[in-house]
Amino acid sequence: MEQILIRNLPAGTKAALRARAKQRHRSLEAEARDVLTRALEGEPITIVDLLGTDEGADIEFEPERLGLTTRSAQL
Repeated sequence: MEQILIRNLPAGTKAALRARAKQRHRSLEAEARDVLTRALEGEPITIVDLLGTDEGADIEFEPERLGLTTRSAQL
């Protein structure tokens, strides 16, 4: 699961979200997930969109060697 931390929300945002969550008998986190999910519905994400982001740009990938050796061809 991915996580997100949102800082510097306008005053009253958290209280409004908490009140909305209470009306719907959900936790604050469940309501925030629902709001974000609904906001992004219907907007398909393409491979071009994913490749155009900086997300994961600092990842270094070094595949582990399997320790396999080459063998001579038997003709």
